[in-house]
Amino acid sequence: MAPQYRALTPEQVNQFMEEGYVVIKGAFTKEQAEDFTSTMWVRLGLDPNDKSTWEKDRIHMPWHIRKEVATFAPRAWEAMCDLLGGNERIDPISSSWGDSFIVNFGTEELEKRTDTIPPKELDNWHVDGDFFVHFLDSPEQALLVIPIFSEIKPRGGGTYICPDGIDLIANYLAAHPEGVLPTGLSFTPSTSTCEKHEDDPGYWSHLKEIQRCERFVELTGEVGDVVLIHPLMLHSASKNYLRIPRVITNPPVGLKEPFNFNREDPDEFSLVEKKTLKALGVERLDFKPTTERRRIVPKRMLLANKMLEDEKKRLEAIRASKQNVDMSNSKPIAVA
Repeated sequence: MAPQYRALTPEQVNQFMEEGYVVIKGAFTKEQAEDFTSTMWVRLGLDPNDKSTWEKDRIHMPWHIRKEVATFAPRAWEAMCDLLGGNERIDPISSSWGDSFIVNFGTEELEKRTDTIPPKELDNWHVDGDFFVHFLDSPEQALLVIPIFSEIKPRGGGTYICPDGIDLIANYLAAHPEGVLPTGLSFTPSTSTCEKHEDDPGYWSHLKEIQRCERFVELTGEVGDVVLIHPLMLHSASKNYLRIPRVITNPPVGLKEPFNFNREDPDEFSLVEKKTLKALGVERLDFKPTTERRRIVPKRMLLANKMLEDEKKRLEAIRASKQNVDMSNSKPIAVA
């Protein structure tokens, strides 16, 4: 009996199986987005009306608060469950989204350009998950999720994805059951002792392999759209030529257990598992890691912790300022 999906239409299921991604339109409202991003500029310490204060072209912010996805964006949550085989398979920690915004500002130089850098020439192609050793069945990053908090127009800094890349990544991971390290823009076998990639026969360069690909998609969208993407999708930040701040988040979705590519009942395969098997060209695969699963503490965490402390100070300063204004405007209560 064919699986029944709660949120995804047959057309969306077909799109995911062909392209590796699906867009849930209007999964949350503009009002929700405005409320969620209301302190963003204070946290950044930047002026939204003064581009000269936008010193970096892209900033990854830490999170302060979280929203339950099932309440904030219920259709997106149901679609996530459809893709992963049901909410009972999803790690509870993945049931909420934080306000860890990724803001793409662009630069003054980019704003002057009339051309667009071809996707193959972008230098940020990667697969998410810098916090664990990657295996084909890794549960830590089971979906790439992109909620959109600002309208994204063409040339406006939207993420580029490469549907062709799923096949490349899946086959590389299948050939390396020892696991691979997410070393920046490349993969290196976890058992490698080579320090230089060029000397490592297992070295896999995302920037080199992207040249073999032909299908690229620029993710544009409206406030409230949520893009759900296969976890092995190669993707890259792009250039924001419009200099209209692009605001998204990128919350990881984990599973309680690793993906299973060898289920007895084929109807029990999740759509992500089916897409991975399709990328490998097999109906099932008895994949078993040959080394232990382990977590990695990424270097970015040091920067994130420093940013979090700075943001807390800015927010506290604003609260203190408002409190002083409220107290100065209050009238004394007459006592009879």
